[in-house]
Amino acid sequence: MASYYIGLMSGTSMDAIDAAIVQIGDTIQLIDSYSLAIPQDIQQKTRALNHSAANDLQSSLILDRQWGQLFAQTVINTLQHSGIEAAMVRAIGSHGQTVRHAPNAPYAYTLQIGDPNTIAELCGIDVVADFRRRDIAAGGQGAPLAPAFHQAVFASTEERRCIINIGGMANITQLHGDPIIGFDSGPGNVLLDSWIQLHKGLAFDKNGAWAASGKALPGMLKAMLSDNYFSLAPPKSTGREQFDQHWLETFLTGSEKPEDVQATLAELTARSICSSLPTDTQALYVCGGGAMNTYLMQRLEAISGKTTLTTEALGVSPQWLEAIAFAWLAKQCIEGRHGNIASVTGAIGERVLGAIYQA
Repeated sequence: MASYYIGLMSGTSMDAIDAAIVQIGDTIQLIDSYSLAIPQDIQQKTRALNHSAANDLQSSLILDRQWGQLFAQTVINTLQHSGIEAAMVRAIGSHGQTVRHAPNAPYAYTLQIGDPNTIAELCGIDVVADFRRRDIAAGGQGAPLAPAFHQAVFASTEERRCIINIGGMANITQLHGDPIIGFDSGPGNVLLDSWIQLHKGLAFDKNGAWAASGKALPGMLKAMLSDNYFSLAPPKSTGREQFDQHWLETFLTGSEKPEDVQATLAELTARSICSSLPTDTQALYVCGGGAMNTYLMQRLEAISGKTTLTTEALGVSPQWLEAIAFAWLAKQCIEGRHGNIASVTGAIGERVLGAIYQA
């Protein structure tokens, strides 16, 4: 019997919380979707937590509650928008907002804030959250987690395909071959968004138009691609701790045209993705905010030489795919089914991911 689940996702860009109501039975059907903008002050305070500073603990505890309230409000607004009652929803899958991710530290850790107790209390719906730490406890990277969903809904015996999620970071799921492989290839939109916000006051580069107006700087691109992360073999995952404005500044001389830097960053995203693809891949299916970047999509197709489409071609909206994935992961947890793929994260085995917070 099909049930309703809600998935919540706020990515590295922190521009909005995406919510998807899905009906999951023999198939997965997107019923409705909603996006809530994240206040600028919350964004700024949360980004500050990506690096150590005074009063980290107090700040994280306050922001944990504030993010919990934002996630809850997103659910409430989504239900009002859809006309579906809370009692009809089996569970909410909340990824939370990542503030620290260090899977290779001596004592590996990851932290997502957005108090699930608050969400359950305000929404009156069971919440599944804290998806990443069980995988880390089992020796994995705790990321990426979407590949299990990709395998469940996009696997094909007729086409050798890769799913490319371009959010703040970019990750790849290689659905052909045995075992399934997935990993973060490097920065997705995070540096592009940061650079255009700094110089244009815009949240993102619409259609990649500003990047397209510039020319990629070969020396700068080569230096960036020499970062050790790109030569690491999977399993691997990354975040703002590695790729942020401070990282970008180490490659700048101050003489570059801003639009040329933007073009170089787009090329960095495209080339770091394409260099990670198996040579026998036939098609790329892109989701996340990067799927809306026309210039970036063109560069992916030109560099890879592969058919490059969005996941819309496979029947799933690229904008809402990650939120849908966490609705699916919530269902996996409720039913006691694994949510990770050990060959992707490097965990010692498959694990049920997430903790359940009852309404």
